[in-house]
Amino acid sequence: MLRDKILSRRAGILTYGMTPPKAILSRAQIQDISRKQVERLVDLDLDGLILYDIQDEADRTAQERPFPYIRTIDPAVYANEYLSQVEVSKIIYRCVGKYTSDEFATWLESGTTKHEHSVFVGASSSKQAVKLTLSEAYDLANACQSNVCVGGVMIPERHIKMNNEHLRMISKMKRGCKFFVSQATYNIEATRNLLSDYFYYCTEHGIQMVPILINLSPCGSRKTLDFMKWLGISIPKWLENELWHSSDSLDRSVRLIMKLFDEIFDFALEKGIPVGCSVESVSTKRIEIEASIQLVRDLKSLMERKLVPSL
Repeated sequence: MLRDKILSRRAGILTYGMTPPKAILSRAQIQDISRKQVERLVDLDLDGLILYDIQDEADRTAQERPFPYIRTIDPAVYANEYLSQVEVSKIIYRCVGKYTSDEFATWLESGTTKHEHSVFVGASSSKQAVKLTLSEAYDLANACQSNVCVGGVMIPERHIKMNNEHLRMISKMKRGCKFFVSQATYNIEATRNLLSDYFYYCTEHGIQMVPILINLSPCGSRKTLDFMKWLGISIPKWLENELWHSSDSLDRSVRLIMKLFDEIFDFALEKGIPVGCSVESVSTKRIEIEASIQLVRDLKSLMERKLVPSL
């Protein structure tokens, strides 16, 4: 059970992340999309399935969004009504600023939280107008005595600039955060630096570390790369060169991801940091989605091999 693995601070948790279909689609179109997704996911040995709650992040950057923002189906509704055949725990993302305190409290106390896991996401920038702050969302979850196992977002790239992402994590943990999911990761140094600061701060202050899922996503086209960069994902120049001077950029990105996570996982295991991973495809292209599914299988084998003691 995902909840047991989180609360027992297990390494090697594996999840897959998806954005629900656009809300403008017909029910028949949504059913067709969900059927294909179920076919891909039903045989994967996952601990959990993440359903994203997206928000318009235009205030975060002056750069034009590569793909237009279109509202999607509520992730809890999509999980409940369309993905019941994928019999794993669902993790519902909540961009808390979109909801009033009453709306958020109602959701926390309602049957839509039956999956019992949620990641609270704050404003994309200080300029974004919000109805509910991240701190208020944590307070509501505690006041409601909700059974939701609450997670948070960690951003290694932000640690490069601010050098305090580990303190943000600790603050969220004190408010009840039980696990973290990173932004999609391609910068190994940023991730390792954050994990190191997190480890030593927790060690020095007697704080038990919670599981961290490193988010990984294949990149097979220039448009996908542009979107990743627009999202704030740090793509080192050398890695970008490797992708675009390769005869098969998608295959190259997958092999680089495997190498990157292999190093991060070794680093975490050596220090006892409970690290796992989450995979997604930020692209809707079938070839990139299928690459992400194969990546799940390969990462699971990698983690199992390193977690099982040699006989």
